[in-house]
Amino acid sequence: MPLRVPTVWCSRRRAGSRSTTSAKFRQPACSAFQSARSPIRPRWLTLHSRWKPKAKRVASEGATRVLEFLDAAPDQACSGAALSEHLGVSRAQIWKHVERLRGRGYTIDGEPGGGYLLTGRPDRLYSEEVQAGLTTKWMAREIHYFDETDSTNRVAFDLARQGAAHGTTVIAEGQTAGRGRLGRSFFSPKYLNIYTSIVLRPKLDTSQAPTLIPATGLAVSEAIARTVSDPKTVEIKWPNDVLVNGLKACGTLMEMSAEATQVDFAILGIGVNLNVERSDLPDEFRERATSLRTHEGREIPRAEFARQLYTQLENVLDTHQSGGFPALKSRYEERFAMLGKQIRVSDMDGSQRVGLAHGITADGALELDQRSESGGEIVRVLAGDVTLVRPEDR
Repeated sequence: MPLRVPTVWCSRRRAGSRSTTSAKFRQPACSAFQSARSPIRPRWLTLHSRWKPKAKRVASEGATRVLEFLDAAPDQACSGAALSEHLGVSRAQIWKHVERLRGRGYTIDGEPGGGYLLTGRPDRLYSEEVQAGLTTKWMAREIHYFDETDSTNRVAFDLARQGAAHGTTVIAEGQTAGRGRLGRSFFSPKYLNIYTSIVLRPKLDTSQAPTLIPATGLAVSEAIARTVSDPKTVEIKWPNDVLVNGLKACGTLMEMSAEATQVDFAILGIGVNLNVERSDLPDEFRERATSLRTHEGREIPRAEFARQLYTQLENVLDTHQSGGFPALKSRYEERFAMLGKQIRVSDMDGSQRVGLAHGITADGALELDQRSESGGEIVRVLAGDVTLVRPEDR
């Protein structure tokens, strides 16, 4: 039976398909550098249940083709006869497809004999909205869209077990049981943010798989940096949280299934706070979290950001596949918020270590410099929660 390892979230579409799919990241609670057959099973290495997604997929090939036709002529009405001839269906079917699109939030003007004109689009993450203008080769070419699900990572994991291809993406408007690192919940209100999970089938052994975690954090940070007005405000908190102006704007979770020492598939889960108001965040998150809308003072187009996110993910993951994490290390350290600063690492057992953030190793571990402590040295940290040590706490 495949083993499940906590981590992050992603999407894909085969040429000619119209189906739709959602994701978030998580760092393992124990060392992910042990093999899947280690005689000591880490707490984060658990068996995956036989769960099947219950959310309904929203998709209609005919309606999507009508939308593409209307998109091609944005300033002129398209007659029902022209649409009927183009799609090879009756005008009655065209009317049904138009009504389906209207039901999904598209504004389509139309009068008898006057044709149909697309005049408004919904703020939804439908596959046709996200893939319009998306130039990726394999990322998010097949998207499974859900208005709401419990967890996009659970959906993606189930799809992967059923044979979903590399790059298959799940995206949801909301989650009822979103998950984050270290077993934490992830606040996931509907129609405001992005929650997405991606199926990866990388050519990696299990010892290399944990480097997907910081690689994902890097990709998300670069997508956010291309969206905000000042890219310098975007930083990474090791291993994969993304900060904007010092406050958390993104969480990630990675899970994987492995056979012996080879990765079968990995799931990258990503949740980005785009348009939620900071005042609407739960009390426990409000002082340390933010959203891009709060930071920028404007609404962030979600489908546009999703395209940027998937583009950067493909770029970073292609580099990771060809050169490993060493090929990304310098880019990661440029955004590493705590480099050279006094930090505290809290382990799962409650113990704490303090030292300087010395750097990131070639396999993505954190180097903690404790030489200022009596008898200290530079140690490798594979997992834990990292916080800055304030001057008044020293």
